Amino acid sequence: MADGQGGPELLSFRELARRLVTEGVVEQISHQRVSQLSREDPNFPPVVPVGRSKAVDWRLAVPYFRTRVKRQGQRTDLKRGVESEG
Repeated sequence: MADGQGGPELLSFRELARRLVTEGVVEQISHQRVSQLSREDPNFPPVVPVGRSKAVDWRLAVPYFRTRVKRQGQRTDLKRGVESEG
């Protein structure tokens, strides 16, 4: 593992999801959700390709997940602009 002075501590999305839950950073998250966030959230930490996998530096991921605003169950169908009926 990397210490405070060493290089990045790269984790695959699967390992990142497991460790985020194990260390209590988030209550639950899947590696699929981590992948989705990496594609859709411009604030997601830099992703590094490692072979056929993708990895993220643990030290950058922790602050991201601790401060991320969660929007569980947000209704995306309402974003198109609902006109009020009168």
